[in-house]
Amino acid sequence: MKQSLWIAKRELNAFFQSPIFYVVTTVFLALYSWMFYSLLALFGAQSFQAPQFQQMGQILNVNQFVIEPSLANMSVILLFIIPLITMRALAEEKKNKTFPLLLSSPVHMREIIAGKFLGCLCVVAVMLLLSSYSVIFILFMGSPEIGPILSGYLGILLMAACYISLGIFASSLTDNQIIAAVISFGFILFMWIIGWAAQSAGPELGELLNYISLVSHMESFLQGVIDSSDVAYYLSFIAFGLFLTYRVVESRRWS
Repeated sequence: MKQSLWIAKRELNAFFQSPIFYVVTTVFLALYSWMFYSLLALFGAQSFQAPQFQQMGQILNVNQFVIEPSLANMSVILLFIIPLITMRALAEEKKNKTFPLLLSSPVHMREIIAGKFLGCLCVVAVMLLLSSYSVIFILFMGSPEIGPILSGYLGILLMAACYISLGIFASSLTDNQIIAAVISFGFILFMWIIGWAAQSAGPELGELLNYISLVSHMESFLQGVIDSSDVAYYLSFIAFGLFLTYRVVESRRWS
């Protein structure tokens, strides 16, 4: 575990010393801020019509109308952003001809992959922490429910970890960072849209497709419910992605 933490620290230093982190974080915050502002402005306009909504049996709730859709939008933004973070994880090692040294090092390959994963996850965690200014703003302006906010951020972090595991797997397949980013985006997008075919499929296949989809397990988190089955799904997904990476790297060791 010490070796994994050391590699994670090395990855973090590399990110913070690279312009990629600052460019990606700026784009992420700019897109999220615009979406948050749009939802907040819409909520403000609807607040003036609150009596009409009450007559229709609807109650304006800042969690439901601002925070929940903001976090849902964040998960979409990360779908585009995370492949840019993970593309260098192993592809850069191959491009710089340091991959053979990595394979022959005394550090176990599982620890190397875990370190790469933790490094990328910490980078995303920093980005999520920076985005929490929106929650602080709403806490000052209103009185939202804290539970759904915390569970929503936990769900986003778990989903981002799934993205990262797929991104590192894609990075292990090639020595070209651009190709790694494109493959990673394709994998992640596929796991997003796989549930779209559930309605046209049979009941059993449709239920399976819904379960496999990354999106379907996010809904309960956004509503303030932490379901153990959803947590188990995300953790299993992460483990499977890292296992695939391990198998690819191990096959290169003996090729």
